[in-house]
Amino acid sequence: MPSTVSQSLPLLTAAAGLALGWHWRGKRAPNREPRRSRGPSDQQVREWIDALPQGWLAIAPDDRIAGSNTRARSLLGCDLAGALTGLALASLEPPDEVLHLIELTRQKGMTQRGRWGMGSTLVDLRVLPGREGWVGLLLQDASLLDTQLQAQERWVSDVAHELKTPLTALMLVGDSLASGTAGREAVLVDRLQRELQRLRVLVEDLLDLTRLDNTPPDSNPNAAVLDPRDVLGSVWTTLEPQAQERRVTLMVSPGRDQARRALVDPARLHQALLNLLENALHYSPDGTAIDVSLEQRDRWCLIAVRDRGPGLSEADLERMFQRFYRGDPSRVRSPRSGSGLGLAIVKQIALAEGGLVRASNHAEGGAVLELLLPTPT
Repeated sequence: MPSTVSQSLPLLTAAAGLALGWHWRGKRAPNREPRRSRGPSDQQVREWIDALPQGWLAIAPDDRIAGSNTRARSLLGCDLAGALTGLALASLEPPDEVLHLIELTRQKGMTQRGRWGMGSTLVDLRVLPGREGWVGLLLQDASLLDTQLQAQERWVSDVAHELKTPLTALMLVGDSLASGTAGREAVLVDRLQRELQRLRVLVEDLLDLTRLDNTPPDSNPNAAVLDPRDVLGSVWTTLEPQAQERRVTLMVSPGRDQARRALVDPARLHQALLNLLENALHYSPDGTAIDVSLEQRDRWCLIAVRDRGPGLSEADLERMFQRFYRGDPSRVRSPRSGSGLGLAIVKQIALAEGGLVRASNHAEGGAVLELLLPTPT
């Protein structure tokens, strides 16, 4: 049974590398081959982790605490080094939601975020996946984090406002020019208008993404129990004119006779579905259908969106939810271009709502993007 800090070194080493951004360089001696470093010692890694401003706990596959740093022990009210090592995580009396996030991290291999009330302190929690059932818990005082995030959001909002004002003026100039030009000049003005529109969308998406990044999970008072198909209909009404130009249709299953419920902010769900369907439309060949299925799985409402396009490459599957990532342009079937932030926004919405998003290739062709949202308990 793992019970020492040294047994958790693989996970701790990875965390230290991620949190501290270290790298090691060997010195080149004259006329000699470069000397290869064997990396930092175990003791050095432990010292780095202990110096982190965030709390850190390494949790073994059997849910015992295999390691901790000074900040974690301070948040948990333990003064002695090693006082937590070997204890069952249950001895700290974590809420059920924390245990659920740990299990979800193990199952899905994706970082989860939540909050953990520790006495009078509310802690922002990140659950990081490791190998063979190991997980790491990154802990930070939520009040300090919220203050930093609020300052960041105000700064981004101010920048976005400063950008929107000249963009609006330039778009008005473009509209005026469009009414009085012809030939090559008209082509150039049309290109100007399209680029200005793309910049406007980019600014709005960056602002939305920043707000989502700064939103603590489970803190949205607008969450409601709803049938996602009600929101889906509204989203498709927005996209239908674009779809009709290319004869792309929407197929939804199952029908209304089978109830599907999700606990989610309707506005956020609308934005997530809009981005998912817009992405599917982007890659759908003319004259095909976008399939949307809804399914209840345990405590999850699963919404799957499938297109009939060329599918996803290995690079797409690895990076498609990263900001500004764009797939192979030859796979795109729509002349419209987005900001490169649509799927990153979907990911942040899913995390903020206590769910997740994932992608795969369908056995019969095309890409499948799945949005999992919690259901009412």
